[in-house]
Amino acid sequence: MDEKLQKVLARFGLGSRRLMEEWIAAGRVVVNGQPAKLGDRVTAQDKIAVDGAALRIPSWVRPRLRVLRYHKPAGELTTRSDPEGRPTVFDRLPRLRGSRWITIGRLDFNTEGLLLLTNDGDLANALMHPRAGIEREYAVRVMGAVSPEQQTSLLQGVPLEDGEARFATLQEAGGEGLNRWYHVTLAEGRNREVRRLFEAVGLTVSRLIRVRYGVVEMPRLLKTGYFDELPDEEREALLASVQWVNPATPPPDQAERGTGASEPRKNNSRREARQGAPRGRTGQGRRVVRG
Repeated sequence: MDEKLQKVLARFGLGSRRLMEEWIAAGRVVVNGQPAKLGDRVTAQDKIAVDGAALRIPSWVRPRLRVLRYHKPAGELTTRSDPEGRPTVFDRLPRLRGSRWITIGRLDFNTEGLLLLTNDGDLANALMHPRAGIEREYAVRVMGAVSPEQQTSLLQGVPLEDGEARFATLQEAGGEGLNRWYHVTLAEGRNREVRRLFEAVGLTVSRLIRVRYGVVEMPRLLKTGYFDELPDEEREALLASVQWVNPATPPPDQAERGTGASEPRKNNSRREARQGAPRGRTGQGRRVVRG
């Protein structure tokens, strides 16, 4: 059985099919020692290399689609490596055979909360694409209260350097003294957009936590630095939100999935661990994830 080369590369977690087509056109992909061309199809017997490095994919034809939910702490990068040696979210994740994890959106260095990852680049691209309109929800702690005038601006739109932006919703969530908590939602994922929106109306964000991505929420018991694999029901709801059809084999049974939660790496160990502490409260408002 053969498949389009860009589809295989995307499922390996290198990026979307469109990006893989650009890599092929740029000469970065070699199949069986020859530069690949757009339209090439490959089988499990073909030898594929990207940028001179062989891809060791023992069963890439139909790998099991996986989606992880990770509770990212502040102080981790959403990147595979950092020249300065700072920790990344990938340091804590389980290793994959025949594919690799790709993030569904990003969280900046100082932002905490829900980060989704998958081993399918096409799915990641579909869930991030502006056309999908996937809603993100954040718990935001700001210095000072949002005035009625500021709230109106944040909901109607304020100019940023990359175009006008707005929150879909903004709700108070308690707090005392200088710090106030709010819950906001967005239907896009521009770089540092939540922080920049508040800064545009003169407010400083002192803590930012993503608590929901589309239909997937942060569980109360998922501690900072821990992850779990989405249960079948939640995963199918996420796929349905972008009308995604999974071409892979059916989900494995419960025995193959195991407990689904894992402990952060300690002494190079990747042992399974129980889920941890509950969410805390911010002031007298809604529950949000506490780091």
